[in-house]
Amino acid sequence: MDKKDILKEFGRNLKAERNRAGLSQEQLAEKIGLSYGQVIGTIERGETNTSLSVIVSIMNALDLDFEKLFDRKLIK
Repeated sequence: MDKKDILKEFGRNLKAERNRAGLSQEQLAEKIGLSYGQVIGTIERGETNTSLSVIVSIMNALDLDFEKLFDRKLIK
Protein backbone atom coordinates (compact mmCIF):
# COMPACT_ATOMS: atom_id res chain seq x y z
CA MET A 1 0.00 0.00 0.00
CA ASP A 2 1.52 3.30 -1.04
CA LYS A 3 1.13 6.74 0.53
CA LYS A 4 -1.76 7.71 -1.75
CA ASP A 5 -3.69 4.54 -0.83
CA ILE A 6 -3.08 5.13 2.87
CA LEU A 7 -4.46 8.67 2.66
CA LYS A 8 -7.52 7.50 0.72
CA GLU A 9 -8.23 4.66 3.18
CA PHE A 10 -7.97 7.05 6.12
CA GLY A 11 -10.19 9.60 4.36
CA ARG A 12 -12.93 7.09 3.50
CA ASN A 13 -13.04 5.87 7.07
CA LEU A 14 -13.05 9.41 8.45
CA LYS A 15 -16.00 10.34 6.25
CA ALA A 16 -17.94 7.25 7.34
CA GLU A 17 -17.31 7.96 11.02
CA ARG A 18 -18.13 11.66 10.65
CA ASN A 19 -21.41 10.79 8.95
CA ARG A 20 -22.15 8.21 11.64
CA ALA A 21 -21.69 10.99 14.22
CA GLY A 22 -24.13 13.18 12.28
CA LEU A 23 -21.65 15.99 11.70
CA SER A 24 -21.03 18.04 8.58
CA GLN A 25 -17.47 18.76 7.51
CA GLU A 26 -17.92 22.31 8.79
CA GLN A 27 -19.21 21.11 12.18
CA LEU A 28 -16.30 18.71 12.63
CA ALA A 29 -13.83 21.43 11.63
CA GLU A 30 -15.34 23.78 14.22
CA LYS A 31 -15.28 21.07 16.88
CA ILE A 32 -11.55 20.52 16.41
CA GLY A 33 -10.63 24.19 16.03
CA LEU A 34 -10.03 24.39 12.28
CA SER A 35 -11.10 27.55 10.52
CA TYR A 36 -13.18 25.96 7.75
CA GLY A 37 -14.70 22.64 6.71
CA GLN A 38 -12.86 22.40 3.40
CA VAL A 39 -9.86 21.08 5.33
CA ILE A 40 -11.92 18.07 6.39
CA GLY A 41 -12.95 17.54 2.77
CA THR A 42 -9.35 17.43 1.57
CA ILE A 43 -8.53 14.88 4.27
CA GLU A 44 -11.56 12.76 3.39
CA ARG A 45 -10.63 12.75 -0.30
CA GLY A 46 -7.05 11.73 0.52
CA GLU A 47 -5.67 14.95 -0.96
CA THR A 48 -3.66 16.02 2.06
CA ASN A 49 -1.37 14.35 4.56
CA THR A 50 -2.64 15.99 7.73
CA SER A 51 -0.71 16.41 10.95
CA LEU A 52 -0.80 14.03 13.87
CA SER A 53 -2.29 16.75 16.07
CA VAL A 54 -5.26 17.10 13.69
CA ILE A 55 -5.72 13.31 13.63
CA VAL A 56 -5.75 13.20 17.43
CA SER A 57 -8.24 16.08 17.55
CA ILE A 58 -10.49 14.23 15.10
CA MET A 59 -10.27 11.02 17.15
CA ASN A 60 -11.18 12.94 20.31
CA ALA A 61 -14.04 14.83 18.65
CA LEU A 62 -15.55 11.63 17.24
CA ASP A 63 -14.61 9.51 20.28
CA LEU A 64 -12.66 7.03 18.14
CA ASP A 65 -9.62 4.83 18.41
CA PHE A 66 -7.15 4.96 15.54
CA GLU A 67 -8.17 1.47 14.40
CA LYS A 68 -11.59 2.87 13.42
CA LEU A 69 -9.88 5.26 11.02
CA PHE A 70 -7.18 2.99 9.67
CA ASP A 71 -6.45 -0.73 9.58
CA ARG A 72 -2.69 -0.88 9.76
CA LYS A 73 -2.76 -4.56 8.76
CA LEU A 74 -3.34 -3.27 5.24
CA ILE A 75 0.19 -1.80 5.13
CA LYS A 76 2.69 -4.21 3.61
